[in-house]
Amino acid sequence: MLGHDYIPIGIFAVIALMFPLMNFFMSRFFRPDYGNPLKRSTYECGETPVGEAHIQFHFQYYMFAILFVVFDLVVVFLMLWVLVYTSLDTSAKLVMFLFVGMTLLALYYALKKEEVIWI
Repeated sequence: MLGHDYIPIGIFAVIALMFPLMNFFMSRFFRPDYGNPLKRSTYECGETPVGEAHIQFHFQYYMFAILFVVFDLVVVFLMLWVLVYTSLDTSAKLVMFLFVGMTLLALYYALKKEEVIWI
């Protein structure tokens, strides 16, 4: 078998995985640690922090982000599809139209579920 041909690749993979871990743990030993309350406080452009830094965002922000990612991927698929549209078979065109239809149906559902969405 040709297993011995892959030994250099395995050694390289182990070194590649160990190098970042080694650097991470070595930096903990060599860095200076000057802890004080000012350094541990939230930085707000030179202003004195007021309140907590942990706030809760509305669900609409997450919904907007997810819809953006989904339709960004759809645009990538559509651009590739447009490039080869004339050479596609009828079944491939049907599958792509089904994909676009399901995506639009999901958008309709998302917009209907959120009564006040500001897209």
